[in-house]
Amino acid sequence: KQLNPPEKLGDILVKMGYITEKDLVRCLGEQWGVPFIDLNDLTPDPEALKLVSQETARRYKVMPIERKNGRLILAMKDPLDIFAIDEIRLMTGVEIEPMIAIEEDIIKSIGNHYRSDAKVSQVVNKVISELETGEINFTTADQQEEDISIEQLKELSEEAPVVRLANLIISRAVAEKASDIHIEPAKDMLKVRYRVDGIMRDALALPKKLQASLISRIKIMAEMDIAEKRAPQDGRIGATIDGKPYDFRVSTLPGIFGEKIVLRVLDKSSITIGLNKLGLLPETLEKFETLIARTYGIILVTGPTGSGKSTTLYSVLSKLNSGEKNILTIEDPVEYEMSGITQTQVNNKAGMTFAAGLRTMLRQDPNIIMVGEIRDAETAIIATEAALTGHLVLSTLHTNDAPGAVTRLIDMGIEPFLIASSVIGVLAQRLVRTICPKCKEQYKPPIDAVKRLGINIEPGAEVTFYRGRGCDNCKGIGYKGRIGIYELMIVSDRIRDLILKKESAHVIRAAAIEEGMKTLKDDAIEKILLGTTSLEESLRVIYSG
Repeated sequence: KQLNPPEKLGDILVKMGYITEKDLVRCLGEQWGVPFIDLNDLTPDPEALKLVSQETARRYKVMPIERKNGRLILAMKDPLDIFAIDEIRLMTGVEIEPMIAIEEDIIKSIGNHYRSDAKVSQVVNKVISELETGEINFTTADQQEEDISIEQLKELSEEAPVVRLANLIISRAVAEKASDIHIEPAKDMLKVRYRVDGIMRDALALPKKLQASLISRIKIMAEMDIAEKRAPQDGRIGATIDGKPYDFRVSTLPGIFGEKIVLRVLDKSSITIGLNKLGLLPETLEKFETLIARTYGIILVTGPTGSGKSTTLYSVLSKLNSGEKNILTIEDPVEYEMSGITQTQVNNKAGMTFAAGLRTMLRQDPNIIMVGEIRDAETAIIATEAALTGHLVLSTLHTNDAPGAVTRLIDMGIEPFLIASSVIGVLAQRLVRTICPKCKEQYKPPIDAVKRLGINIEPGAEVTFYRGRGCDNCKGIGYKGRIGIYELMIVSDRIRDLILKKESAHVIRAAAIEEGMKTLKDDAIEKILLGTTSLEESLRVIYSG
């Protein structure tokens, strides 16, 4: 059993029913010399809850219990996690006394005792209670996955409690402004997590017995085949929540504990359009507005998925949209509908790819073309041809910084002379969380963190750093909303010469900085000193890509 596939002995014994999860965790505590704590029916001290934010509790799977003799008693999933202990000790200013607890109990306790989660937790517990007292009852996870017929699954997924639970998960994600919903089967539970402001956070821990019915419910809503569990599927859910229309792009992925489902939340009304609302510093904004006023050339916006590239492109289109110009877009998907612009959706089955759409658009007498993403050499070549024939082309690439866009195009097989003569500028960007204005406070960050970001403080100079303490407004997180940090590279004659010589991104970057380019780090430092974001948040975003 331990060898095929490899599993820990304790996990095998729990799975086979010889011991309980509680027995296993208690034994691990004895082995590590850490006391076990049962969180069921235990009420943490409210003063202890104030010391550790909800976000920190979720991130490290910890629950503050009480402050005693100058030490904070902390229930932990992993009491050997010295990084978690050190961070919480620095945040609270008190020594930590770790205790071991069951992970599912910790997640439930966070939901029950942190105020922003307590109401939702009550609703979920009621739904679970109704399901457990229903006619269909599962005794083990194996029975749930293997012994239920498709007819039973359909019947169960349409029961009122299951429908309410699915609706609750989706509506709560919308209320918390989540960009993605993750429904993740684990070995002994079903986890629900939300991505909010770019950060994954635990939302719910559900009994394993609800897995089949809940996942089937989501698949039915997305018009998927509930009988197909071994192959990935894609679907879509349309819903109106609080009077606003939402689209959810649904994806399933088979895993060893069951199908994982991810729902991407698309709220077309939430996109903030306007260059002056993106967080561009005045100097960068002025240069960028001059760049987009050009009548031909390629302007690229780069960054990882979820870094706000689409919002930037829509803001550019909004600025350029006038009755004097013919603007066309090819997108996957169309995230925001704009009047006065012809927007086209990619449809691979119908042959409407980025390249095919772009080629067709060149016969539509355009002034400006927006291509959602340059994914391949064919699209890149057509884009350069469009730019060289007098069109302004806007698009995105996945690169870490602005100079990296040049080397990415070369790697695609695009000739350097085409890049040098067509690309006129590259804007790299990331999103950082902004400090909650309701609980913003001054503090002194660790000196090594200041040095790591390269902030040079003159001797005797007064520099103030800010962070969010955590409050009801930000649900105890300390952050509310996000803003961009940017790196704008203008393709000058010098940069053009370096591209023609096939110089590395490092050489191009050095030249751009000499010509006045502010790097992502420079932009982040300015926003830290302005009190817009925190030092820790900037380090997280810049060094995680």
